[in-house]
Amino acid sequence: MHWAYRIAEKLIARHPDRETFVCASGISPSGSVHIGNFREVVTTFFVVKALQNLGKKTRFIFSWDDFDRFRKVPKNVDPSFKQYIGMPYSEIPCPYGCHSSYADHFEKEFELSLLQFGIVPEFIYQSEAYKSKRYNTNILKALKERKQIYDIVIGYKTAEPGGDEREEYYPVNVYCEACRKDIVHIMGFENNLLSYVCTCSHSNVLDVKEATNIKLNWKIDWPMRWMVEDVVFEPGGRDHSSATGSYRVSMDIASKIFNHQAPLYEPYDFIGIKGTGEKMSSSSGNNITPGELLNIYTPEVILFMFAKYQPSAAFHIGLDDDVVRNYTEFERYRESGAKQMNEDIITALALSVETLKNSARPTFSQVASILPLVNFNKDVLKNVLKKMGEDYSSDLIKEVGNQAEFWIRNWVPKKVISVNTTKNVPYYQNLNAIEQEWIKEFIKVLQVSTDSEHMMTDIYAICNNEDSKIKRNNQKTLFRIIYQLVLNTNSGPRIPILVHSVGKEKLVSLLDFDK
Repeated sequence: MHWAYRIAEKLIARHPDRETFVCASGISPSGSVHIGNFREVVTTFFVVKALQNLGKKTRFIFSWDDFDRFRKVPKNVDPSFKQYIGMPYSEIPCPYGCHSSYADHFEKEFELSLLQFGIVPEFIYQSEAYKSKRYNTNILKALKERKQIYDIVIGYKTAEPGGDEREEYYPVNVYCEACRKDIVHIMGFENNLLSYVCTCSHSNVLDVKEATNIKLNWKIDWPMRWMVEDVVFEPGGRDHSSATGSYRVSMDIASKIFNHQAPLYEPYDFIGIKGTGEKMSSSSGNNITPGELLNIYTPEVILFMFAKYQPSAAFHIGLDDDVVRNYTEFERYRESGAKQMNEDIITALALSVETLKNSARPTFSQVASILPLVNFNKDVLKNVLKKMGEDYSSDLIKEVGNQAEFWIRNWVPKKVISVNTTKNVPYYQNLNAIEQEWIKEFIKVLQVSTDSEHMMTDIYAICNNEDSKIKRNNQKTLFRIIYQLVLNTNSGPRIPILVHSVGKEKLVSLLDFDK
């Protein structure tokens, strides 16, 4: 059984009489949301789809934790933004001057990319929720039971508490009304009034029931929202999933403070960028966003990459030749329908696309191999494919061509090859007599062949040998010689693609050294 259905059926068994299953995810807009964070929302998305397919009503919520404090300036943001550290993301200016705030910029960036995946959750902006006083009753409850909360939190720590630590513990952050930073010292709480003094010298006494500048600390905020939204499922990173991690602490607080059963929790592992061995991070700049990945992959291929792995399995996204391998795998499964696939792969495909029926689309590897040969001209690409018996719309050719071109130019520039303009005489003269004869025979095959299948049969026969190992080596040598004489490189596209892309006349002009 696929993991999304395993979770969905567990939820149904756990809540047999529930009418609506509330599934949640959330991210802090500390910078561009990377593809590792994307696992947070896509895990919930797949579980929601599984529940719906099992006939259940769902509510899919996504919380933007934009009332969190700004902790660190990301690499792609001007260093001058250090002045805003300690303020809520929703109150910091947009670093690029195009949105209403820092939070709004990165939220809209991610929301637009989610639309391309067909992921449309109900967005909850926590800055708005806190400032609307929606949580004030729960904030007041947490302050009144702050010592009990302290006992729960400290029970998960190995360090011994200080003498007055319990008395001075407050499970909230306060944003100063003067400087809007949370660098305050809480002086006391009594009769629903919270007094504080800020390092900027401002001080005040807040009526907690009316305050709009108090936020619960993370491990209290999370279970409080589970209770408010009646959440039954939410995934979380493995860093929250240890025996002393955020989920365990929050689960206890949900039960003992808010009298609410914690939701079913599914830990997910991290996504890496192949070759770095580092965890992706919005602040470090070591990241790839879903929007950037969509420059190369279709939404379906990306979703399939996530759906086929258990959430607990870490994997790396490579942008080298892995791109061709990922596309080829997906295209092979789509073409085969339900044949030669296990149940999990069939389900992963169904969760990633609307139908398993193969749509008419040129293969990515084929397009990527042709484009450099035609100087990335999409109209010529269309004509080459048509000669090969594959006719596609101009819009589809442009879509696939743009993705392949972006990948080649930005991630594998070594594939930017071009057809030689003159004969490579020195290289040809260094060939032995047998190899030169192979090229002459190859020209003859080009001139008489009518289709790719027969052409390849005739080409393989050029350097035939009774010893299969010698025959294979001869064929590899012949292809390498052709690529050198035509492209000035040791490798290239499949020979039929080379022939259709370059044209027989041009190929003969580069290979015929008797003229």
